[in-house]
Amino acid sequence: MITHTSDIDELIKNHNPFAGHFIVKSQQIWGNSFPDVPSINSHASNAVFDAVEKIRQGQRTTVGITITAEKGLGKSHIISRVRHRIKAEGDSLFIYMNKYDNLNQIKYEFLQNVASSLRAFGNQDVMQWQEIAAALINEVKQWDYTPQKYITQYPTWLRKFSHKFVEQLAKLVHSLIPELTNPYIVQAILWTLSPVHVNYANCWLAGLEITPEDARVMGLPNLNKEDRETESLRNVRQIINITSRYKIPVFCFDELDNADVADNGLTTAQVIGSLVKDLYNNLNKGIFLLTMYPETWNDQIRFLPQAEAAIDRLVSEQANRQPIDLKYLNADDIISLTQKWLQNFYQQHQINPPHSLYPFDETKLRSMGRGKPSSRVVLNWCAENFVPIGDSQKISPVQEYFDKELANVEASMTSLIHKEVEIADALRLAFKSLIGETLEGIKIESIAEIEPSAANNGFMDFKIIGNNGTVRIGLDVVQQDRHVISAALGRLIDYKRFNITRGCLVRSKTISTNAVLARNHLRKLLQEQGGEWVSLQSQDIKPLLAILFVYNQRQKNNLTEEQIFEFIEQKHLAKNNPLIREILSDPSGQEPTNLTDDGLPLSIPQSVATADNVELAL
Repeated sequence: MITHTSDIDELIKNHNPFAGHFIVKSQQIWGNSFPDVPSINSHASNAVFDAVEKIRQGQRTTVGITITAEKGLGKSHIISRVRHRIKAEGDSLFIYMNKYDNLNQIKYEFLQNVASSLRAFGNQDVMQWQEIAAALINEVKQWDYTPQKYITQYPTWLRKFSHKFVEQLAKLVHSLIPELTNPYIVQAILWTLSPVHVNYANCWLAGLEITPEDARVMGLPNLNKEDRETESLRNVRQIINITSRYKIPVFCFDELDNADVADNGLTTAQVIGSLVKDLYNNLNKGIFLLTMYPETWNDQIRFLPQAEAAIDRLVSEQANRQPIDLKYLNADDIISLTQKWLQNFYQQHQINPPHSLYPFDETKLRSMGRGKPSSRVVLNWCAENFVPIGDSQKISPVQEYFDKELANVEASMTSLIHKEVEIADALRLAFKSLIGETLEGIKIESIAEIEPSAANNGFMDFKIIGNNGTVRIGLDVVQQDRHVISAALGRLIDYKRFNITRGCLVRSKTISTNAVLARNHLRKLLQEQGGEWVSLQSQDIKPLLAILFVYNQRQKNNLTEEQIFEFIEQKHLAKNNPLIREILSDPSGQEPTNLTDDGLPLSIPQSVATADNVELAL
């Protein structure tokens, strides 16, 4: 345990625990969170916990709670507190939505968010989907096995009974829930226990298309694209009613204050308010938590069609039919918040500081309380003033911002591995930082856009120009399948039209042998045109994504482009990155060997303490 002030001051010079934590990100909602002071705005989080308890005891079936607060007051902090409490207790499901890309297809997007949320691990260290699947089998077979036991058992059952045993199990489960109109939902949930099929089952449950072969093996029909919105809502209701047999679903809708408007003239908050009203009326049980600015409530929710009916459901627990307001911090709150962050920081580094607020002055912190600041304002002040006592020199915050972003990336690689735009932008930034450098025999001179842009239609991401223009690598990150991968590869082999000397595909997933056109394009790229397929590995792209997110927030965090490029160079983030070097190296002409079926860096439990088999009688 370090106790010397000089050693503590040296640590403070090199580490700033407050940097990069002014805005709560979705990764922190799901993964490792930030230090939380439960007493701050406890009235809001307790309203959710009380609602869970009432449903648990059978006093209520459905509850709507709306929280209003100005920017930075801690709306997302409350949701994070709810998520981590729910995970610890284990008898509720957490479903989170904070992005609304297409308001005209909100039911389809909601289905995807439900499926994505249930993919997250619960307190049994398996996906929430897998917890529900195990509960279904246990109920119908009157067993009491853990999800891990079933995950281990599935390969044995598949060898013994083929895939038909899942269909038979689904029929048995369906007899428990005869009101279900789509029995395939149960079947897909049961498939999540198979380590080989879990990712395809997840895609199907999210309303995404899977290959005809995978659908045939699992006995699942693909979603009807013609009626996707209606079918998505119907399916999501049934999914929730199935899951609510065993756990209380808690739906959290965050970031509702954007200016987007649907074709019917409704804003994001109004679209979600209408969706919640419908779900409230049609679900067996659940809690709906919405967060928004006060003006969003007053100017948008109160002017919804049939506003009275919607408001009754969005604030069903408030006697005055008004949302719960969050409070600004007082002096005691500021001290508690700062102490908590510092306590976590010093414990992590095994430090015993001179006092619990070191290096801050308690009087100065308390004086901030007179201005009634938000949590964001306090944390921002702490970040700017976290320097050793008597040391006025400001510390470059790039390292701290990078560390925070890297932790967020680590927590959310499951979703980030599919984000083609973000991955391409991260690679673009890395190559931009290398202009003037020579790697793998190529002197990088510039990064160029793809022309003609109309013919490219957004497929290839950019060109790497080097060696006096004699090397022109067209790069495309493609994680999608079927028609998209075929079209992308079609551009990568058209060297003449796009003025490239090498096409480079960056992808972590295999390409199905059923994708005949894509396979033909790939053969031509690798075997005839000297192109390359570089395997996208999560460990290689993580630091590049982290520094990209720092770069995107540079103005908000008072960082310069020069500081960030200097940091990339000092840490050799680009120069020593295997993915960057593989893109520049001489093509092998072969497909990568380290690919996965879906590209997801997931850890699926494969074993349990006992190896005893479970005899399945169908």
